[in-house]
Amino acid sequence: MSPRRNRPRGGADKQSDAPRGEGGDRYGLERTEDWQGEEWAVRTIGGGAATKHYRCPGCDQEIPPGVPHLVAWPQYGAGVDDRRHWHKSCWNARDRRSARLQRSRHAPRY
Repeated sequence: MSPRRNRPRGGADKQSDAPRGEGGDRYGLERTEDWQGEEWAVRTIGGGAATKHYRCPGCDQEIPPGVPHLVAWPQYGAGVDDRRHWHKSCWNARDRRSARLQRSRHAPRY
């Protein structure tokens, strides 16, 4: 029986030696999607990169730190203030959701 190989065969890949997060691995790839006649930039945020509380516009629930989610904003003419943090399932169901959010009587409006 031959000993177990813990290193990949061939030359060492210099890019794999970089710490995770410096090469763009911390945030997901940015993609564009069409919604409501606009192009939206959508980026996936991993749980390690999610460090703040956000409010999902799809379900009006809080996204706590450490929960993977995605950020979407209009592709053209949008600033930093136009970015919205969504649950992935809420973003996928955005066309099936009603235009008016249903809140309970004492729910906060932020």
